[in-house]
Amino acid sequence: MEIGIIGLGKMGGNMTERLARGKHRVVAFDRNPAAVADAKARGAVPANSYEELIGQLKAPRVVWMMIPSGAPVDTAIAELLPRMSTGDTFIDGGNSNYQDSILRGNDLKAKGFHYVDVGTSGGIWGLKEGYSLMIGGDKAAVDRLRPIFETLAPSPTTGWGHVGPSGAGHFVKMIHNGVEYGMMQAYAEGFAIMKKKTQLKLDLTQISQIWQVGSVVRSWLLDLTVDALKANPTLEGIKPIVSDSGEGRWTAKEAIDLGVAAPVISLALQTRFMSQDDNSYADRMLAVMRNQFGGHAVATGPAPAPTPVPSTVPR
Repeated sequence: MEIGIIGLGKMGGNMTERLARGKHRVVAFDRNPAAVADAKARGAVPANSYEELIGQLKAPRVVWMMIPSGAPVDTAIAELLPRMSTGDTFIDGGNSNYQDSILRGNDLKAKGFHYVDVGTSGGIWGLKEGYSLMIGGDKAAVDRLRPIFETLAPSPTTGWGHVGPSGAGHFVKMIHNGVEYGMMQAYAEGFAIMKKKTQLKLDLTQISQIWQVGSVVRSWLLDLTVDALKANPTLEGIKPIVSDSGEGRWTAKEAIDLGVAAPVISLALQTRFMSQDDNSYADRMLAVMRNQFGGHAVATGPAPAPTPVPSTVPR
C-alpha cells in the first residue's frame, strides 16, 4: 500500500522503516529536516511540507500521524484538510484522549473523510518485534488498511485488532497504559523489598532471571527489567523521578467516572506524582508533625528545586 507518515520520532521513524521493509510506499514528513533525511535512508520517500507529502500520494490517501496529543493533532488535521480529498483517511497513532478521537471521528465523517484511531504500543522495540495495535474506526476504513496493520504488527494474525468505533482504539490504549503503571509499580516494590533485605545478600539480577522462566510473573516487562539490571545492577546514577505520559491520569479519572474501583492503577499514578516532587510539602509537613507530638528529629538543609511535571506525548 501507499501511506504518508507525519512525525518521525523514535516510534514514527521506526514504523516508517518497518513499513518500507514490508514493501509499502511510505512518504515521510517531519518538521525536523534531519528526521526526514533519516527516513529517506530507511527507505521512505521524503517530503518537506504537508503540501509535498499530499502531492506524492494517490487518492484515496492515507495519512498516519505520530505526533503529540491535543492541539498538535487538531492543528495538523486543520492544515491537511484543504490539501486532501473526500474519501481520504486520517490515522492518529499517538496517545490522544479517546474523547477527542470520538469528536474528530464524527467531525471528519461529516466532511466525507475517514478517521481511524490506533492505540500503538511497542516503543523502541517495535521495529524488531512489531507493534501492538488497538484500532478504532469504521469497519470499512479499517479493512482497507489491513495490509498496513499486518505489516506493523508482530505477525499478520497477532498483536492487532479492530476493537470498536472511533475512540475505541485510544480508549483501550489508555487502559493498557494504566495496567502498565500497576505492573511496573508491583515489580519496583518487590525488588525494593528484596534490596532492603541486606542480611540475605540477594542477587537481584539472578532473581529476575529466575523469574523469567516458568514463573507466573514472567513478562516482556520483566525481560526488559533483566536487561536493565544486567547493565546497571545497583541503578547507579539513576534519579528516582518517574514521569507520567498522561494516560494513567485519564485511566484513573475514567475509573472514577464509571464507579469502578481501580486502587492499584490509582496508587501507581500517585506514586509517580510523589517521585516528581523533590521538595514534597506533604512529606515535610509529616516530619514537622512527628516532631511536634513525639520530638522526633527533623532533617534540615536547602530544599531542592521542584521537578516540572511533563506534558503528554506519545510513547
